[in-house]
Amino acid sequence: MGAPGAGRDGGDPQRVAAGAPNAIPAHPGRITVKDRVLIKISEEATATILKVDRGEVKVDVAEARGGMTVTIRTPLPIPNLDDTAAITAGAPVLERVARIQELLRDRIGQITGHEVTRVNITITGAVIADQKRVR
Repeated sequence: MGAPGAGRDGGDPQRVAAGAPNAIPAHPGRITVKDRVLIKISEEATATILKVDRGEVKVDVAEARGGMTVTIRTPLPIPNLDDTAAITAGAPVLERVARIQELLRDRIGQITGHEVTRVNITITGAVIADQKRVR
């Protein structure tokens, strides 16, 4: 007994693109995305979301059950400590990092097409966030 769709050329591109179960690829072959590509994508996504220098972001990726785990080491932008209004208005660090985890899980998963099952973040320091001046 053959697999569903065996012997057919290609497949429904919508099902393949959507990652449908048992989807038949449009072209025979295998697609491999190297870890270094997933790392660069994750570094760029982190730097963009946090608005920090990409050179200060370090990422590791690993396969996990049903997806991938992303481990990130990055500085966290904070308001100038003299700006009491910004400090008062901001969320506590743990709440901010939990929200950042969610954003990164969704964004990295969207870009790579891999399910991100876990995001581990280590805050390596603090950087003063750029402030926009109103004139």
